Amino acid sequence: MLTLSEIRREFRPMLRLALPLALTELSWVAMGLVDTMMVGRLPYSAVAIGAASLGTIFFYTIGIVGSSIMLGLDTLVSQAYGAGKLEDCHRAFFNALYIALWLAPALVLLIFTVLPVLNHAGVDPQVLSYTVPFVKVLTWSTLPLVLYFVLRRYLQSMAIVKPVVFAGISANAVNLIGNWVLVYGHLGFRGLGVTGSAWSTLISRIYMVTMLAVAAIYYDRKRASGLRKASRRLDRQLTRELLRLGVPAATQLLLEVSAFSVTTVLIARLGALPLAGHQIALNVASVTFMVPLGIGAAAAVRVGHAIGAQDYFAAARAGWMALLFGASFMSCSALVLFLFPRAIARVYSPQIEVIRTGASLLIVAAVFQLFDGLQVVATGALRGAGDTRTPMFANLLGYWIVGMPLGAVLCFKFGFGAVGFWTGLCVALILIGSSLLIFWRRMTLRLTVNTPAVISTAS
Repeated sequence: MLTLSEIRREFRPMLRLALPLALTELSWVAMGLVDTMMVGRLPYSAVAIGAASLGTIFFYTIGIVGSSIMLGLDTLVSQAYGAGKLEDCHRAFFNALYIALWLAPALVLLIFTVLPVLNHAGVDPQVLSYTVPFVKVLTWSTLPLVLYFVLRRYLQSMAIVKPVVFAGISANAVNLIGNWVLVYGHLGFRGLGVTGSAWSTLISRIYMVTMLAVAAIYYDRKRASGLRKASRRLDRQLTRELLRLGVPAATQLLLEVSAFSVTTVLIARLGALPLAGHQIALNVASVTFMVPLGIGAAAAVRVGHAIGAQDYFAAARAGWMALLFGASFMSCSALVLFLFPRAIARVYSPQIEVIRTGASLLIVAAVFQLFDGLQVVATGALRGAGDTRTPMFANLLGYWIVGMPLGAVLCFKFGFGAVGFWTGLCVALILIGSSLLIFWRRMTLRLTVNTPAVISTAS
């Protein structure tokens, strides 16, 4: 879909945006790894790791997914910026802030309402005794988290990415120091154990949102973009448009996250060994996934800019370039997973049985790497063009209509165990990646052939 001249034209602009955003996504993974390693050095290591992991997954499912409603900013701000309508960028930003102010309390209420369910989930009581206080502290980071999402989408949609990546990377240093001080008790503070890690995460998120708020003010003054003079009036139509785009995007993420969460719960029924192998493969796949996730965010911005400027050939070129980036990286990661599964699994555990189980699942992960990359980048490109519903339906069909039932049958009925469930996930990702690639191709045809239709659907 790309000629050599088009690759040369788009390569550097896409790389300048995709690289820092990929680093930002990786910084999120790094923060979780730091938390795990720090609490893992407590005297009750296994219980501490289990409590922090369970609490993080619980919060992530509600807090992060709920915050993803702000993904609608990718479309509105990037297209407005591409059209040179800075006032519209600022108006979308302020209206997203208004949504955040009612969304955050709603998410906090939901978390505290659902939290007692853990008492009836069959979780080890000792693990649960640390998980609940951990979640309660982490929940207070919901407002900073939602505000961070708003500021990040606003800034990166206007191609301001340096403060975004700096905030993400430096927040890891803040989190590391916070864990050292609050988990173990240093500099005169009392050691809070697992709960101290949650307090450190809360401080890190406040730090990140503060950094991005300062960056927004700084770049407004530097560029004289008119943020301070922009209308702060609540625009119900604009709010509805943000929700129209953001709710399907958040639902798509929920469908994906919940598929892997449910898989974890069901594989746990097979015993500790399959669960350990599953956790290894899931952790590795999550790390590799972060790079195309950042590329997908760059695709949303570049496609949105081009559509806003009514340069539809440039929008198509940007999307295909991003897909080439994502496919190239994930092909390399697939090769590494295929060639060195046991060596990778050995990093996580010295136990031969765990290594063998983890390596077998990493082979399955190697098969779906390419399609996982294609689906997340295509999702970003489609979001930049104003389509957030297609990825939602693709994930519903791929994971919940095909992949999860197939995985359950292979796992429990035919006795393939964890490999059977991962095979179902693999089939789901192949279907999702392939279908979204087809939908993006159709979108590019509309972008470059039937321009009037694009204008009416993307605006």
